[in-house]
Amino acid sequence: MKKKFYSALIIILTLSLSNFKSTAQTGIPVPSMSNCDDLVENFLNTYDIPGATMAIARNGKLVYLRAFGHADIASQEPTQPYHRFRIASVSKPITSIAIMYMMEQGLISMDDKVFGAGGILENHPVLSQANITDDAIYDITVQQLLEHSAGWNRDLNCVPTPTPPYPYGFNSCDPIAFPLHVTLTNGTSNPVTEEDLILFLLEKGLDFTPGSAYSYSNIGYLVLGEIIEEISGMSYEDYVQETILAPLGICDMQIAKTLLEDKAEREGEYIGNGYTNLSCYGTGEYVPWEYGGFHVEAMTAHGGWMASARDLVRLLVAVDNFPTKPDILQASTINSMVTPSANNTNYAKGWQVNSFNNWWHTGALDGTATLIVRTNNGFTWAVLLNKRVIGTNANAFWTDFDNLPWNCISTSTGYPSWDLMDMPLQNSHSLAFENITSNSADISWEPGDGDYRMLVARENGPITYFPLDGTEYSANTVFGSGDNLGDDCFVVYAGNGNACNVSGLNPASNYSFRLIEFNKSATTGDNPLYMLCNNETDIITTLSTGISSNQVADKLVVYPVPASDKLTIELPFPVEGFEFVVQNNSGNQMLKGSVKGNKATINIHDLPSGFYHITLYLGQTQARKKFVVIH
Repeated sequence: MKKKFYSALIIILTLSLSNFKSTAQTGIPVPSMSNCDDLVENFLNTYDIPGATMAIARNGKLVYLRAFGHADIASQEPTQPYHRFRIASVSKPITSIAIMYMMEQGLISMDDKVFGAGGILENHPVLSQANITDDAIYDITVQQLLEHSAGWNRDLNCVPTPTPPYPYGFNSCDPIAFPLHVTLTNGTSNPVTEEDLILFLLEKGLDFTPGSAYSYSNIGYLVLGEIIEEISGMSYEDYVQETILAPLGICDMQIAKTLLEDKAEREGEYIGNGYTNLSCYGTGEYVPWEYGGFHVEAMTAHGGWMASARDLVRLLVAVDNFPTKPDILQASTINSMVTPSANNTNYAKGWQVNSFNNWWHTGALDGTATLIVRTNNGFTWAVLLNKRVIGTNANAFWTDFDNLPWNCISTSTGYPSWDLMDMPLQNSHSLAFENITSNSADISWEPGDGDYRMLVARENGPITYFPLDGTEYSANTVFGSGDNLGDDCFVVYAGNGNACNVSGLNPASNYSFRLIEFNKSATTGDNPLYMLCNNETDIITTLSTGISSNQVADKLVVYPVPASDKLTIELPFPVEGFEFVVQNNSGNQMLKGSVKGNKATINIHDLPSGFYHITLYLGQTQARKKFVVIH
C-alpha cells in the first residue's frame, strides 16, 4: 500500500507498454482518464489475467467504471462493469461494518465475551457442544476477533502429514484449506459448514493468550458471523443485506456459490492455476480449487461475498468519514473501526491501515484477487480480477496490483463531474398481465424511484442479455422491432410510464419479461444507468385460441351453485388444459389441480360449508369465480 498519494513511485509507470496487446474494454469511456485503460490492459497482459473491473470514486462521486478482458473461462464473454466476482477476504471489512453497526445500536460491545457461560454464543446449538479443553477460549472478546488477536495462529501446522483423507499434508492450521479433514475429524457430513470449521479450532485450542499478539484469522471472522446471527436472529447474509446494504441501494452483493453450474446471474467465471484437490463434497473427484476444492458457502463472514466494483465503492463511500455523502456509521464508530490495534499498527478492525490515514483490504482465493482502498484525500476504489498469481511472480503481482489505481490517478488529466453511483434505489414492481391473446398482452407495473424504466422481452427463453450503462436503446412495443440486447432479448418499452401493450407475439408461445429501472440526468452525465439487480421478471404464454383473459373470465362456467359434493368447471371452447386453485374466504389454499381438456369435476365433499372462490390458470391468463358449499 502506498504511504503517500504523490510519491515518486506512483508517477513511474512500472509496467512497460511495449508489449501492449488489445483486450476488450467496456464501460463509459473517460477521455481524461484514458491512461487508466492502458495501465489496466498492460497489467492484465503482463500477468495473464483474463478479466477485471475497476471503479474509482473521487469526493464521493463515481467517476470511472470500466471493465476489461473476458469474464468467462472460454474467453467468449467480454467483462462488463456489471459483472460480479468473488471478493475473498474483502468480505472482512463488510463483517466489521455490520459488527460496528450493532455496537451503535447497543446490541454488542467490544469487551463482550464470546464463548462459555455468559458469552454471546453460550447457547449456540453447535458451538456450545464443543469439547473445549483450553480455558483461555472463554476469554476471547469481540474486539480480539475483529483485530485478529483471539489466539489462533494459522501459520502453525496443526494437522498430520499426510492429512487424511488427503494424500498429502498442509503446512498450516487454517481449516478452510482442508475441509475434508475437518468433517472427518468432527464426524460430520460433507460439505463442511461454518460451524464445522469453528468447532475444529475450538477443540484444538489456542496458540497464544487472547489479546497478546496478532495473527490473521479467517476463523475469527467466521465467529463474528455467528455472533451476528445469534444477536439478530437472521442469517449473516440476510442481516448484512437488509441492514447495511439495502438502505444504500446495494443489491449486487451476495454470498457466492462453490460450483460453476451454480454461479449467479452476471457472475464472472474464475480461472485457477491448474491446482486441484479432492472435492469438498466428499465425492472423491479431483476438481479445480476454485470450483470445489474449498466450500465457498462456508466462508461467509471471512471470504464468501461476491460483488460488483460499483457496489463495493458505494459501500466504501458510506463509511469513509468524509462529508461528501452521508455515512451509515457515526464518525466516532468509524474512527474506532480504523484505529490500529495494540498488536499491529497496520491492522485495525477488519481494515488494513497506515499512518497516512489510508484504509484498504485485499482478497485472494484461487481464481480471485481483489483490492479496495480509501485514501486520505478523498479517493475510493475497487478492483476485481478473476485470477490471482501465485509462485515466483506473486510478490511482483501484488505490488503492481496495488500500484495500478495509484498510477491511474496520478497520471489522469482530470475527472468528470458525473456520479455513476446515481442509481435508482427502488425497482419497479407488481408486474401484471391482462388481456393476453394469441398475439398481444396488456402489461402494467408500479414504478420504482428511477427516472425511467425499460421492459425487455424474449420468446421461449430467459433474458440473458442486459442493457449497458451509457447506451440508450430504441424501444418498440411490436415484439422484435425494438433494439436487440443480444440473443433476441428485445426492448419493448422504455419511458417513464407504468403500462404498455405489447403486440407481434406468436400464438401458444412463452415470453419472458424483465423490468429494469434506470436513471438518466445531468448528475449521471446524461448517461443511462441501469439497475440490473432484483429486477421483476415474469413469463406469459400466449393463447392459441385468440381469446383474451377477459373473455375467458366471461365464459368460465362453475356449477352447481350452491354445491355440496362435486363442482364442475367448464370452458365452452377447446383448450389443451388448465390449472385451478380453490381458496377459502381468508385466502387460504384448500385445493389445487391440473386438468386436461376444457372440463373437470372436482371433489369438494371435505370442504367445510362456506364461501370460496376458484381461480383458473390458462398460461398466464387468469379467471376467477365464486361459489358456495352447503352440506
